[in-house]
Amino acid sequence: MGGTWDPISLPVRPGLYINFVEAAAAQIKGGTRGTVGLPLFQYTGAEAGKFYTIEKEAEAVVLFGIAAVDPIRLVLQGGAKEVLVYTVPTGVGGAVTAATYTSIRDVFSSRQFNVFVFPDQIPADEQKATQVWCKDNREDEGKHFITVFGGSVDDDQDSSIGNQRSVDLADDYVVNLISGVDIGGNVYSSSRYAPYIAGLIAGTGINKSITYAPVRANDVTKRLKNSEVNGSLQKGSLVLVHDGEKVKVEQGLVTSKKKIRAMRARQAIATDIPKAAAEAYIGKLDNNADGQAALISAVKAYLERLELNNVLTDIVVLLDPDRKSEGDTVFLLIGFTEIDSMERILLSIKV
Repeated sequence: MGGTWDPISLPVRPGLYINFVEAAAAQIKGGTRGTVGLPLFQYTGAEAGKFYTIEKEAEAVVLFGIAAVDPIRLVLQGGAKEVLVYTVPTGVGGAVTAATYTSIRDVFSSRQFNVFVFPDQIPADEQKATQVWCKDNREDEGKHFITVFGGSVDDDQDSSIGNQRSVDLADDYVVNLISGVDIGGNVYSSSRYAPYIAGLIAGTGINKSITYAPVRANDVTKRLKNSEVNGSLQKGSLVLVHDGEKVKVEQGLVTSKKKIRAMRARQAIATDIPKAAAEAYIGKLDNNADGQAALISAVKAYLERLELNNVLTDIVVLLDPDRKSEGDTVFLLIGFTEIDSMERILLSIKV
């Protein structure tokens, strides 16, 4: 189609603008974009070393056997749209070695997902290696996802052990669950219940918080005192509490003590803008004033959609004043403020 293109007001037709709007809407809905990556160590029937995308528990039963579906069920119950399952090849006698964990991380590096979790407890050194892998993906590969960890049944009886794990795994993209739960008389360690939390995070829109979100459990395996809950939050731990009626998330925190909601908003932006630009703009626009203005307008349109849905505010998109955009390179400066949830209400009552 011919004619002029107003760089301030993009036309309503397929292109970067539409991609951004669709991407923003998907991120806001949460579950429609909520994919959890899960390695599966025990299964029957399915081919080893292969990826399967599961949306319903019944599919998992057919593919992996009923004894293997528990972590997949938890992810889906948490609210994720789908589970990206990798059937882990194991050694003689089902041994899981350091090389096995390295291989798991390598194969997942080439796949797309929003949250990563193991189905049960893994060694402390492998937790640390996985935290480093998550960070390296963010910094070196431009791939953004949350990773969820937990501990053993014994660990869950002492919050200081779980809190030390939070300190050891401190990162903007890591969540550490320190509470085990009771489900119908069955005890789930925090690591075994971590898939549920992974599903909850993936299935929650980026304009929502998981703070005070109820979870599917009858009780926690250790009810913490108020001082213990406060101390755990200050360490960046994810704590489950029983409020007298239900089990719920005390506060949605990553181990760096920032909010999960804010980190997921950053992840969405860091993922959607480069992806849409690569698909629709790179190599297709002139690097002149009109082209640069069109790019700025498109990025603003995406961020404004997020602003309308209370994800962020104070949007700034402009050419980076400290770097000259010329040749085939454009430097944009993007700024915004994430909108937090109301989580503490402080009352002063005069009588």
